[in-house]
Amino acid sequence: MKTEAATRILCPSRTALLFLATAIAIPAVALQSQPSGEPQNTPPSAAQQQPASPAPQLNNASKEGFWGRVNVFAHKKWVDKRIDPIKDRLTELDEVNAKNARDIQDVDSRAQAGIHQAQSAAEAANQTASAAGDQAQKANGTAQQAAGHVDQLNTTVNGLDQYKPVTEMDVVFRGTQPVLTPSARKQLDDLASGLIARQGYIVEIEGHSPGAGPVGIQSSGRLTDAVKRYLVVEHQIPVFRLHAVALGNAQVASNSSSSGDESNKPIRTRIVHIRLMENSLAAQGAVPPHSDASLTGAERP
Repeated sequence: MKTEAATRILCPSRTALLFLATAIAIPAVALQSQPSGEPQNTPPSAAQQQPASPAPQLNNASKEGFWGRVNVFAHKKWVDKRIDPIKDRLTELDEVNAKNARDIQDVDSRAQAGIHQAQSAAEAANQTASAAGDQAQKANGTAQQAAGHVDQLNTTVNGLDQYKPVTEMDVVFRGTQPVLTPSARKQLDDLASGLIARQGYIVEIEGHSPGAGPVGIQSSGRLTDAVKRYLVVEHQIPVFRLHAVALGNAQVASNSSSSGDESNKPIRTRIVHIRLMENSLAAQGAVPPHSDASLTGAERP
Protein backbone atom coordinates (compact mmCIF):
# COMPACT_ATOMS: atom_id res chain seq x y z
CA MET A 1 0.00 0.00 0.00
CA LYS A 2 2.82 2.36 0.84
CA THR A 3 4.64 1.57 -2.44
CA GLU A 4 1.65 2.30 -4.57
CA ALA A 5 1.14 5.57 -2.72
CA ALA A 6 4.78 6.61 -3.37
CA THR A 7 4.51 5.79 -7.08
CA ARG A 8 1.47 7.90 -7.41
CA ILE A 9 3.25 10.82 -5.82
CA LEU A 10 6.48 10.55 -8.10
CA CYS A 11 4.71 10.30 -11.47
CA PRO A 12 3.33 13.85 -11.42
CA SER A 13 6.77 15.18 -10.35
CA ARG A 14 8.62 13.49 -13.27
CA THR A 15 6.07 14.76 -15.75
CA ALA A 16 6.55 18.32 -14.49
CA LEU A 17 10.35 18.11 -14.82
CA LEU A 18 10.09 16.85 -18.42
CA PHE A 19 7.86 19.76 -19.43
CA LEU A 20 10.23 22.24 -17.78
CA ALA A 21 13.32 20.88 -19.68
CA THR A 22 11.42 21.02 -22.97
CA ALA A 23 10.48 24.61 -22.35
CA ILE A 24 14.12 25.58 -21.77
CA ALA A 25 15.54 23.64 -24.76
CA ILE A 26 13.22 25.02 -27.45
CA PRO A 27 14.31 28.73 -27.09
CA ALA A 28 18.00 27.71 -27.04
CA VAL A 29 17.67 25.78 -30.32
CA ALA A 30 15.79 28.65 -31.88
CA LEU A 31 18.52 31.11 -30.81
CA GLN A 32 21.28 28.93 -32.35
CA SER A 33 19.48 28.51 -35.66
CA GLN A 34 18.69 32.26 -36.02
CA PRO A 35 21.35 34.17 -38.17
CA SER A 36 23.51 36.56 -36.24
CA GLY A 37 23.28 39.21 -39.00
CA GLU A 38 19.47 39.53 -38.58
CA PRO A 39 18.30 41.76 -35.73
CA GLN A 40 16.21 40.07 -33.11
CA ASN A 41 12.56 40.95 -32.90
CA THR A 42 12.00 43.56 -30.28
CA PRO A 43 8.75 44.28 -28.64
CA PRO A 44 6.75 47.17 -30.13
CA SER A 45 7.13 49.15 -26.99
CA ALA A 46 10.92 48.94 -27.20
CA ALA A 47 10.86 49.91 -30.89
CA GLN A 48 8.83 52.94 -30.14
CA GLN A 49 11.26 54.04 -27.44
CA GLN A 50 14.33 53.97 -29.89
CA PRO A 51 15.35 57.35 -31.37
CA ALA A 52 14.40 58.13 -34.97
CA SER A 53 18.08 58.76 -36.07
CA PRO A 54 19.71 55.71 -37.73
CA ALA A 55 22.27 53.90 -35.55
CA PRO A 56 25.83 53.48 -36.91
CA GLN A 57 26.43 50.14 -38.52
CA LEU A 58 29.01 48.05 -36.71
CA ASN A 59 31.25 45.48 -38.32
CA ASN A 60 29.60 42.15 -37.86
CA ALA A 61 31.86 39.63 -36.22
CA SER A 62 32.53 36.52 -38.19
CA LYS A 63 30.57 33.47 -37.36
CA GLU A 64 32.63 31.43 -35.00
CA GLY A 65 30.02 28.93 -33.86
CA PHE A 66 28.38 28.08 -30.68
CA TRP A 67 31.54 26.54 -29.21
CA GLY A 68 33.63 29.70 -29.03
CA ARG A 69 36.60 30.88 -31.18
CA VAL A 70 36.98 27.60 -33.08
CA ASN A 71 34.14 25.95 -34.92
CA VAL A 72 34.68 22.24 -34.56
CA PHE A 73 32.00 21.59 -37.19
CA ALA A 74 33.58 23.96 -39.83
CA HIS A 75 33.57 22.68 -43.42
CA LYS A 76 36.42 22.81 -46.02
CA LYS A 77 35.28 25.98 -47.81
CA TRP A 78 35.14 27.85 -44.55
CA VAL A 79 38.71 26.72 -43.71
CA ASP A 80 40.00 27.63 -47.22
CA LYS A 81 38.38 31.03 -46.93
CA ARG A 82 40.39 31.68 -43.77
CA ILE A 83 43.69 30.20 -45.06
CA ASP A 84 43.79 31.68 -48.62
CA PRO A 85 44.86 35.20 -47.49
CA ILE A 86 47.65 33.65 -45.42
CA LYS A 87 48.76 31.58 -48.43
CA ASP A 88 48.79 34.71 -50.61
CA ARG A 89 50.93 36.55 -48.09
CA LEU A 90 53.32 33.60 -47.82
CA THR A 91 53.60 33.42 -51.63
CA GLU A 92 54.31 37.15 -51.79
CA LEU A 93 56.98 36.80 -49.09
CA ASP A 94 58.56 33.89 -50.98
CA GLU A 95 58.70 35.97 -54.14
CA VAL A 96 60.27 38.89 -52.25
CA ASN A 97 62.84 36.57 -50.66
CA ALA A 98 63.64 35.02 -54.06
CA LYS A 99 64.06 38.48 -55.61
CA ASN A 100 66.31 39.57 -52.74
CA ALA A 101 68.37 36.40 -53.13
CA ARG A 102 68.75 37.07 -56.87
CA ASP A 103 69.74 40.68 -56.22
CA ILE A 104 72.27 39.61 -53.58
CA GLN A 105 73.72 37.00 -55.94
CA ASP A 106 73.94 39.55 -58.75
CA VAL A 107 75.67 42.10 -56.50
CA ASP A 108 78.03 39.42 -55.19
CA SER A 109 78.93 38.26 -58.71
CA ARG A 110 79.61 41.84 -59.82
CA ALA A 111 81.65 42.47 -56.69
CA GLN A 112 83.67 39.31 -57.29
CA ALA A 113 84.22 40.32 -60.92
CA GLY A 114 85.37 43.78 -59.82
CA ILE A 115 87.70 42.32 -57.22
CA HIS A 116 89.14 39.88 -59.77
CA GLN A 117 89.63 42.69 -62.27
CA ALA A 118 91.29 44.87 -59.64
CA GLN A 119 93.59 41.99 -58.63
CA SER A 120 94.50 41.37 -62.28
CA ALA A 121 95.25 45.06 -62.79
CA ALA A 122 97.33 45.12 -59.59
CA GLU A 123 99.29 42.04 -60.68
CA ALA A 124 99.88 43.55 -64.14
CA ALA A 125 101.05 46.81 -62.54
CA ASN A 126 103.32 44.86 -60.19
CA GLN A 127 104.84 42.95 -63.09
CA THR A 128 105.31 46.19 -65.04
CA ALA A 129 106.96 47.80 -62.01
CA SER A 130 109.23 44.77 -61.55
CA ALA A 131 110.21 44.83 -65.23
CA ALA A 132 110.87 48.58 -64.99
CA GLY A 133 113.00 48.00 -61.89
CA ASP A 134 115.00 45.31 -63.67
CA GLN A 135 115.50 47.56 -66.67
CA ALA A 136 116.55 50.40 -64.40
CA GLN A 137 119.08 48.15 -62.69
CA LYS A 138 120.40 46.99 -66.05
CA ALA A 139 120.60 50.58 -67.25
CA ASN A 140 122.42 51.55 -64.06
CA GLY A 141 124.87 48.70 -64.54
CA THR A 142 125.37 49.68 -68.17
CA ALA A 143 125.92 53.30 -67.16
CA GLN A 144 128.47 52.29 -64.54
CA GLN A 145 130.22 50.07 -67.10
CA ALA A 146 130.25 52.93 -69.59
CA ALA A 147 131.61 55.28 -66.93
CA GLY A 148 134.35 52.76 -66.15
CA HIS A 149 135.18 52.40 -69.84
CA VAL A 150 135.28 56.18 -70.23
CA ASP A 151 137.64 56.51 -67.29
CA GLN A 152 139.82 53.75 -68.69
CA LEU A 153 139.78 55.38 -72.11
CA ASN A 154 140.74 58.75 -70.64
CA THR A 155 143.58 57.15 -68.76
CA THR A 156 144.72 55.36 -71.92
CA VAL A 157 144.52 58.48 -74.08
CA ASN A 158 146.36 60.58 -71.52
CA GLY A 159 149.12 57.99 -71.36
CA LEU A 160 149.61 57.48 -75.10
CA ASP A 161 152.51 59.90 -75.27
CA GLN A 162 153.94 58.87 -71.92
CA TYR A 163 156.56 56.18 -72.67
CA LYS A 164 158.56 54.51 -69.99
CA PRO A 165 161.74 52.51 -70.52
CA VAL A 166 161.46 48.77 -70.07
CA THR A 167 164.84 47.39 -71.06
CA GLU A 168 168.08 48.56 -72.71
CA MET A 169 171.01 46.86 -74.47
CA ASP A 170 174.13 47.65 -76.48
CA VAL A 171 174.91 45.82 -79.73
CA VAL A 172 178.64 45.96 -80.51
CA PHE A 173 179.98 45.82 -84.09
CA ARG A 174 183.46 44.48 -84.90
CA GLY A 175 185.57 45.73 -87.78
CA THR A 176 184.67 48.41 -90.24
CA GLN A 177 181.66 46.73 -91.89
CA PRO A 178 178.09 46.93 -90.51
CA VAL A 179 177.81 43.16 -90.03
CA LEU A 180 176.05 41.65 -87.02
CA THR A 181 178.07 39.19 -85.01
CA PRO A 182 176.49 35.97 -83.67
CA SER A 183 176.35 37.45 -80.21
CA ALA A 184 174.63 40.59 -81.60
CA ARG A 185 172.07 38.47 -83.41
CA LYS A 186 171.41 36.54 -80.20
CA GLN A 187 170.72 39.81 -78.41
CA LEU A 188 168.29 40.94 -81.12
CA ASP A 189 166.56 37.53 -81.15
CA ASP A 190 165.96 37.72 -77.40
CA LEU A 191 164.59 41.24 -77.77
CA ALA A 192 162.22 40.26 -80.61
CA SER A 193 160.90 37.20 -78.72
CA GLY A 194 159.72 39.51 -75.95
CA LEU A 195 157.80 41.71 -78.41
CA ILE A 196 155.40 38.99 -79.57
CA ALA A 197 151.76 40.02 -78.89
CA ARG A 198 153.00 43.17 -77.12
CA GLN A 199 151.23 46.46 -77.81
CA GLY A 200 151.95 50.09 -77.07
CA TYR A 201 155.72 49.94 -77.46
CA ILE A 202 158.47 51.51 -79.57
CA VAL A 203 162.13 50.60 -80.01
CA GLU A 204 164.67 53.42 -79.90
CA ILE A 205 167.87 52.68 -81.89
CA GLU A 206 170.86 55.01 -81.44
CA GLY A 207 173.95 54.48 -83.64
CA HIS A 208 177.36 55.57 -82.31
CA SER A 209 180.67 55.66 -84.21
CA PRO A 210 184.11 57.03 -83.21
CA GLY A 211 184.43 58.97 -86.47
CA ALA A 212 183.95 62.72 -86.36
CA GLY A 213 181.70 64.79 -88.53
CA PRO A 214 179.81 63.39 -91.48
CA VAL A 215 182.00 60.31 -91.60
CA GLY A 216 180.96 59.26 -88.11
CA ILE A 217 177.29 60.03 -88.84
CA GLN A 218 177.29 57.91 -92.02
CA SER A 219 179.08 55.08 -90.25
CA SER A 220 176.63 55.09 -87.33
CA GLY A 221 173.69 55.31 -89.81
CA ARG A 222 174.83 52.09 -91.51
CA LEU A 223 174.91 50.39 -88.07
CA THR A 224 171.34 51.41 -87.20
CA ASP A 225 170.14 50.33 -90.66
CA ALA A 226 171.66 46.88 -90.12
CA VAL A 227 169.81 46.50 -86.79
CA LYS A 228 166.48 47.69 -88.20
CA ARG A 229 166.82 45.46 -91.26
CA TYR A 230 167.42 42.40 -89.09
CA LEU A 231 164.43 43.06 -86.80
CA VAL A 232 162.06 43.71 -89.72
CA VAL A 233 163.20 40.88 -92.00
CA GLU A 234 163.94 38.17 -89.47
CA HIS A 235 161.25 38.92 -86.84
CA GLN A 236 158.60 40.95 -88.70
CA ILE A 237 158.74 43.86 -86.28
CA PRO A 238 156.58 46.71 -87.69
CA VAL A 239 158.68 49.50 -89.17
CA PHE A 240 156.66 52.21 -87.45
CA ARG A 241 157.75 50.86 -84.08
CA LEU A 242 161.45 51.29 -84.88
CA HIS A 243 162.89 54.78 -84.37
CA ALA A 244 166.56 55.07 -85.39
CA VAL A 245 168.97 57.97 -85.29
CA ALA A 246 172.63 58.16 -86.36
CA LEU A 247 174.56 60.18 -83.74
CA GLY A 248 178.15 59.63 -84.91
CA ASN A 249 180.44 60.51 -82.07
CA ALA A 250 177.95 62.85 -80.38
CA GLN A 251 177.65 62.49 -76.65
CA VAL A 252 174.08 61.76 -75.46
CA ALA A 253 173.17 61.28 -71.80
CA SER A 254 171.70 57.83 -71.18
CA ASN A 255 168.65 57.30 -68.92
CA SER A 256 170.36 54.35 -67.33
CA SER A 257 173.57 56.21 -66.46
CA SER A 258 174.12 56.60 -62.76
CA SER A 259 176.42 59.60 -63.15
CA GLY A 260 176.94 62.35 -65.69
CA ASP A 261 180.64 61.57 -66.17
CA GLU A 262 179.97 58.61 -68.47
CA SER A 263 178.28 60.82 -71.08
CA ASN A 264 181.49 62.83 -71.43
CA LYS A 265 183.71 59.85 -72.29
CA PRO A 266 184.77 59.65 -75.92
CA ILE A 267 183.24 56.90 -78.05
CA ARG A 268 185.91 54.38 -79.04
CA THR A 269 183.77 51.50 -80.45
CA ARG A 270 180.99 51.22 -82.95
CA ILE A 271 177.85 50.33 -81.02
CA VAL A 272 174.09 50.57 -81.34
CA HIS A 273 172.18 51.40 -78.18
CA ILE A 274 168.67 49.87 -78.15
CA ARG A 275 165.96 50.97 -75.71
CA LEU A 276 162.46 49.37 -75.42
CA MET A 277 159.77 51.88 -74.41
CA GLU A 278 156.12 51.29 -73.44
CA ASN A 279 153.09 53.54 -72.97
CA SER A 280 149.69 53.12 -71.23
CA LEU A 281 148.37 50.70 -73.88
CA ALA A 282 151.00 48.15 -72.97
CA ALA A 283 150.26 48.59 -69.26
CA GLN A 284 146.51 47.93 -69.78
CA GLY A 285 146.96 45.15 -72.32
CA ALA A 286 144.91 46.90 -75.00
CA VAL A 287 145.03 45.60 -78.58
CA PRO A 288 144.29 48.48 -80.97
CA PRO A 289 144.29 47.97 -84.77
CA HIS A 290 147.58 48.55 -86.57
CA SER A 291 145.85 50.75 -89.17
CA ASP A 292 145.26 53.45 -86.54
CA ALA A 293 148.92 53.91 -85.78
CA SER A 294 150.05 57.49 -85.55
CA LEU A 295 153.11 58.98 -87.20
CA THR A 296 154.93 59.06 -83.89
CA GLY A 297 154.81 55.27 -83.54
CA ALA A 298 152.18 55.13 -80.74
CA GLU A 299 148.97 53.28 -81.50
CA ARG A 300 145.55 54.70 -80.86
CA PRO A 301 143.08 52.78 -78.60
